[in-house]
Amino acid sequence: MKQQKVKIKKRNNYIKKIILTILTVTWMGIIFFFSNQKAVASNNISDGIIDKIVIKTYSIFKNDISNVEKEFIKKYFTRPIRKIGHFSIYFILGTLVFFTLKSYNIKTSLVYYSILICYIYAISDEFHQLFILGRSCEILDVLLDTFSSSFSILLFSKKSK
Repeated sequence: MKQQKVKIKKRNNYIKKIILTILTVTWMGIIFFFSNQKAVASNNISDGIIDKIVIKTYSIFKNDISNVEKEFIKKYFTRPIRKIGHFSIYFILGTLVFFTLKSYNIKTSLVYYSILICYIYAISDEFHQLFILGRSCEILDVLLDTFSSSFSILLFSKKSK
């Protein structure tokens, strides 16, 4: 009976490792997909988010929004929306990387290795954008990506103790 429980636990841990690894690699693929979009397509996504959230919210308080106001709102909110996007996707990446490495029973320097993987991925992501029409490599994005993934890693490392 005890041996059977041990086998089940080992199998469950193996399945957990596989699932977390697949989720992490898939999330990296999603980040790559977004980074691989030309500037026009990337801007359209940001504009769509602004249209759906910011302009709709603004229209609750003011019924009639002119095109000039819409353009001003888009111009004003594009950068913050894009940075929130960076923060969000790398927060999730940090979480996935942390729990994936943890599932492999990496105890020594778990936080360090998790942050390092996210940092290297952020650098490679920005470097990749150098080869995409209209995109650029921004050091501030690397810092934001590393900060947000580090934030999630540190948050979950404290909670999991």
